[in-house]
Amino acid sequence: MDYNFREIEKKWQDYWIKNKTYEVKVDPAKPKYYVLDMFPYPSGAGLHVGHPLGYIASDIYSRYKRLKGFNVLHPMGYDAFGLPAEQYAIQTGQHPAITTNNNIARYRSQMDKIGFSYDWSREIKTCDPDYYKWTQWVFIKLFKHWFNKKTQKAEPVETLKQEFIRNGSDKVDAARNYHEPFSAAQWNSMNEKEQEEILLCYRLAYLADTLVNWCPALGTVLANDEVKDGFSVRGGHPVVQKEMRQWLLRVSAYAQRLLDGLDTIQWTDSLKEIQRNWIGKSEGTLMDFKIHTGQNTILKVFTTRPDTIFGCTYMVLAPEHDLIGEITTPEYKKAVENYIEETKKRTERERMAETRKVTGQFTGAFTAHPFTGKPLPVWISDYVLAGYGTGAIMAVPAHDSRDYAFAKKFDLPIAEVVSGGNIEKESYDAKEGILVNSDFLNGLDVPSAIARTNDEIQKRGIGIKKVNYRMRDAIFSRQRYWGEPFPVYYKNNIPYTLPEEELPLVLPEVDAYLPTEKGEPPLGRAKNWNTAEGFPLELSTMPGFAGSSAYYLRYMDPDNKNALVSREANDYWQDVDLYIGGTEHATGHLIYSRFWNKFLYDIGVVCRDEPFKKLINQGMIQGRSNFVYRIKNSNRFVSLNLKDNFDTSAIHVDVNIVQNDILDIEAFKQWNPEYAAAEFILEPDGNYHCGWAIEKMSKSLYNVVNPDDIIEKYGADTLRMYEMFLGPLEQSKPWDTNGIEGVHKFYRKLWKLFHNNQNQPAISDEEPEPEELKTLHKTIKKVKEDIENFSFNTSVSAFMICVNELSSLKCSKRKILHDLVIILSPFAPHIAEELWEILGNKTSIAEARFPEFNPRYLEESVFEYPVSFNGKLRLKISLQAELTPAQIEQEILSNESVLKLLQGAVPKKVIVVPSKIVNIVV
Repeated sequence: MDYNFREIEKKWQDYWIKNKTYEVKVDPAKPKYYVLDMFPYPSGAGLHVGHPLGYIASDIYSRYKRLKGFNVLHPMGYDAFGLPAEQYAIQTGQHPAITTNNNIARYRSQMDKIGFSYDWSREIKTCDPDYYKWTQWVFIKLFKHWFNKKTQKAEPVETLKQEFIRNGSDKVDAARNYHEPFSAAQWNSMNEKEQEEILLCYRLAYLADTLVNWCPALGTVLANDEVKDGFSVRGGHPVVQKEMRQWLLRVSAYAQRLLDGLDTIQWTDSLKEIQRNWIGKSEGTLMDFKIHTGQNTILKVFTTRPDTIFGCTYMVLAPEHDLIGEITTPEYKKAVENYIEETKKRTERERMAETRKVTGQFTGAFTAHPFTGKPLPVWISDYVLAGYGTGAIMAVPAHDSRDYAFAKKFDLPIAEVVSGGNIEKESYDAKEGILVNSDFLNGLDVPSAIARTNDEIQKRGIGIKKVNYRMRDAIFSRQRYWGEPFPVYYKNNIPYTLPEEELPLVLPEVDAYLPTEKGEPPLGRAKNWNTAEGFPLELSTMPGFAGSSAYYLRYMDPDNKNALVSREANDYWQDVDLYIGGTEHATGHLIYSRFWNKFLYDIGVVCRDEPFKKLINQGMIQGRSNFVYRIKNSNRFVSLNLKDNFDTSAIHVDVNIVQNDILDIEAFKQWNPEYAAAEFILEPDGNYHCGWAIEKMSKSLYNVVNPDDIIEKYGADTLRMYEMFLGPLEQSKPWDTNGIEGVHKFYRKLWKLFHNNQNQPAISDEEPEPEELKTLHKTIKKVKEDIENFSFNTSVSAFMICVNELSSLKCSKRKILHDLVIILSPFAPHIAEELWEILGNKTSIAEARFPEFNPRYLEESVFEYPVSFNGKLRLKISLQAELTPAQIEQEILSNESVLKLLQGAVPKKVIVVPSKIVNIVV
C-alpha cells in the first residue's frame, strides 16, 4: 500500500462532501469561532499559486479551532459584480452572468482540489438577486435615516421631519449638506418637492452633484484605485474629473466612531494608522476672509495653524471651488478656465503626490487679511482639494512646504512668523518655536499663540473652532450595467425608494452593455424600466464595494428569506473573530464595511459595533521568473554561464518548462513556433541553464504557476504545506518550485512510520518510550504556539524534525502516531484522514480533539552539572535531576575526579544550585 496522494485526496474530498463534514449550525452548547477570507473576485484566469496563501492559513486556523472544541464558521463566496466581466461582455456580446458563472465554477473546482474546510452550504454570490435584495434593503434603510451628532447615531428621517415641523432647522445638529436655515413655519409651508430636497441634505444615502473620475471610453465613474496617471487601469483610457449627479453614502458622519473603533480591535498598528490617516481628523479654526467683489463675498478657510495668520501672504482655492466663477476678473477668466480643464485630467491622488509639478493660476481677485486688512491675492491650484476643509487655504509659505514651493514658483512673498528655521532654504513646518512679526502674538510659543489667536478670532466674530475630517463621503453610483440596481424611482426629479416588499429589483435584460445614444448608462436600454405607476427607475448601478460591505453577515444566515440575518444567528455568531486578506483594502472595503456595520448596529440589526475583531494581512507570493539568452540577430540560445561570451538579450520563458533552472529544450521548441528550429549552446554538463529573477507573478512574465499543476504532480497536501513553508505569513516571498520536493518527501517519510517494509499498515500497541514522548510533546507545544501566533512556516520545520526523530527511533507506537496525525491534520488534512483511518478510527479526524501538551515529558531525567573550584570551571558531572542539594553534594564529593582535584584537602564550603551549578570553595 503506497502513498498514492491522488487517490487519497480524491477519496477524502468526496467523503467531506457526502458527509457534510464542514457544515455548521447555530449551537449554543459550543463556543463559536468565525474565520473569514476576503471576498475573492473570480477572474477568468483562475487561481495561481499566490492566491491560496491566505486561504490555506485561514483553513489551518479553522481546523485547529475545531479540534479545540469550537463551532467554527468558515464560509466562502464570490464578489461577482464588477467592471472586468462587463468589459468582456461588451467585447463578446456574452451576458456577464455567463462569464461570471464560468469563472466561479473554475474557482470552485480549484479550491475543492486544495481541500479547504469551507461550509459550502453557505456559498453566496453578489450577483444573485436573493443576495443583492439585502444590499438594496440596506440602501433603503440608509436613505431613510440621518445622523444625529448629539446622540452620535443614525435615527429615522421621520424624527427629523417632526423636529422641522415643531422647531425648524435651528436646533438640529446633524451630519448634512449645506442649506439655508428655515423656521417651522417655513417648513410647514413648503411643498413635497421642496421638503424632499431639504431631506436629501440629511439622508445617509443621498443624491448630490460631486466631482468624479469619469472615463468616457468606459462610460462610467471609476474609483481612485481604478485610475493611474490619468488613465483607467483597465484598458488604459483617459480619465477626467467631472461634476456629476451621483448617489453618495454619508460615511463622513461616522468619522469619529470609525476612529474610536480602531482602539477596540486587534489589527496591526500599520493598518490602523492607514485608516487614521485616511479619516484624517484635525482640530483647527474656521475663519472668514472677505473677498473684494461688489458684494463683499466671504471666503471660509479651515486651518490647523491659526497662530500663523500673520504669515499668510496669499490665498489658494481648489480649481473646483464654487466661488471661482464669481470672483475671477475678466482679464483672467480664460486662463482660469484653461487651468480648470487641465486639472480635470488628474485624480485627487495624483494631485497630492509628492512628485507633482507646481502649477497654479491667479484669479485677479483679492481678499482682505482679517487682522491687518492687507490685500491678499487669490490663486487656484491643484494642490488644494475641494473635499478637504472648505476647498480653500490661507497660504503661509514660510511654514508649509507646499505653500513654500508655490510661492517660490510664482514669486510670492514669504513672511516668517515662527522662529526656528531658515526660510531662505526651506519652510519651517515644526509646531514649536516663538512667534515673531505677529503683532499681539509676538513672544508666545506655538500652543499659546494658537489659543490666543482663537480667542481673538471669536471675539472679533470672524471664525470658530472646528474639528475637521479628511475622509470624503463615498460615491455610490456607477454608470455601468453589471452591478446591483438601485431600488429608487423618480417623481418630479426627486428620488424615492421602492417598498421593501418589492425587493429584489432584478437587473433587467439589455440589448447591449454600452451607454445609450443619449449618453445614459446601459440600464437606459432596458424596456419598461419603470415602476408599475410609470415612474422612471434609477439608471446607475451600485459599485463593487456594495456587495462586499455586509457579506460577512449574510454568511451567518444565507437562506433567510425575511431578513439579512436573524437575531438568533447574529447573537450567536456576533462578529468575525479572524479575518485574513490583503492590505490593499485598507481604505476601501474595510472602511466601508465598518461604516455599514455601525449603521446596522444603530438600527438594531446587528449586536456588534465592529465587524472584524482580528485582522491579518497575508503577504504576496511573488513569481520566480526564468530567462533564456538569445544571441542577437540569430535563433541560437546560449546557456547562463556562457552568455558573457556573446552579445545576448534575455527573454522570459515559461517557468513550467523549467525544472531546477534546467530548460526542457523540446518543450521550449513546442512552446513557441518561432523557436521550433532553435539551436542551443549547452553547459559542459549537457544542460541548458536558465537565469532567474524574483518578480510579480504575472502571465506576461510567464512565471504564473497553476496550483492544479502542482496538485497533479505533488498533491494538495504538499501545496498547502509548501506555501506555509515559504516564509512568515505576513511577508512577501518568492515562489520556487525547486524546493517543493523536500515537502513531498516528508509525507513519504511520514507514511513509512505507519507501514512495514512490505508497505502494509503496522501499528504497535506498545507503550511509548520516554524519547518518543519527548519528541511528540515538544512538537505539540511548538505547533500549538505557532498556530496561535500564525507562524505556520516554523510549524512545518517542527513536523519535519519530529518525523525524522521518530524515524530514527523506529517508532510505530499507536499512542504517538495518534496525536501526531491530529496536530498535522490542519496542515495536511487528506493524508491525516487516511492515516487516521489506518489507526482504526471510524469517524473523520475533524471530530478529534487537539492533544494537550504535557511538560512532564520534556523534563530531563539527568542534568550535567558544571563543577567549579573557587569559581573556576574544572569539570562536568552528570547526576539524576531529582537529587536533593545534600545528595548532590554527597555525589560530587565522592566522585573520583573531584577527589583527585582536592588532593586530600577538605572543602570549606560546597555551594549547590540545583539544575544549575556546583562550586567547591577550598
